[in-house]
Amino acid sequence: MAKVSVDWDLCESNGICEGLAPDVFQLDDDDMLQIEDPTVTDENRQRIERAVAGCPKSAISIVED
Repeated sequence: MAKVSVDWDLCESNGICEGLAPDVFQLDDDDMLQIEDPTVTDENRQRIERAVAGCPKSAISIVED
């Protein structure tokens, strides 16, 4: 099973990933990134891959088990 991974040292919580995959990524009230569900499924993989590609800091990745 694949999961979303975030390098928190690189993440700027700019919200681009939230715009691309709001079911997976959300900014909390303090504008800090939260992962709602790290599981990569057939249904959300394409959105997560766009979020990975769109992250300006390359902080997001998909980790295959």
